[in-house]
Amino acid sequence: MDRGTVGSAQSGRLLVEVREEGRSAVVTPAGELDHYTADLLREPLDDCLEKGHARLVVDCSRLEFCDSTGLNVLLGARLKAEAAGGGVHLAGMQPVVARVFEITGAEAVFTVHETLEAALIDESS
Repeated sequence: MDRGTVGSAQSGRLLVEVREEGRSAVVTPAGELDHYTADLLREPLDDCLEKGHARLVVDCSRLEFCDSTGLNVLLGARLKAEAAGGGVHLAGMQPVVARVFEITGAEAVFTVHETLEAALIDESS
């Protein structure tokens, strides 16, 4: 299993790490995902898709905040991934982030996993 780091981007409030794991690209945002930091997540997600990784796992365990702009970045990545025959899987959401997905109903359009490990085991989808 390749666990090499593919790349990272950061600002004062958001750090994004990307690595390959099996047939998935694991994208880990840490910090606050909002209007000011959304591009720091959008760009690595787009890069993964351009490199042929149609199955994206977003490890949300270190994400402290997500507003509607951040949600839209994830929804956009989901549409692109599904068009490429894959999908976006969300893993390890903190309660404050999970609440945004519950309120908006967005949790219904993503495959949500309790942990990153569960998302990686479920590579059949």
